[in-house]
Amino acid sequence: MSAHCQVTGRAPSFGNAVSHSHRRTRRRWDPNIQRKTYYLPSEGRRITLHVSAKGIKTIDRDGIESVVARLRREGQKV
Repeated sequence: MSAHCQVTGRAPSFGNAVSHSHRRTRRRWDPNIQRKTYYLPSEGRRITLHVSAKGIKTIDRDGIESVVARLRREGQKV
């Protein structure tokens, strides 16, 4: 599962890990991606989305129907 949110588009950030001796090595910060199943009443079926914690809050605020409609307008297969 890639660390990419289907709703918000959040992806990993990259930077340096700095040790006590100030040596720098590359690292990445992954978003909090969860696999969530939602029920679409208009289609009578369930869909599974890979969403971040902020994406879950967006779905709670706007509703699953409007979020899925926006994803389909953007060309994602849901």
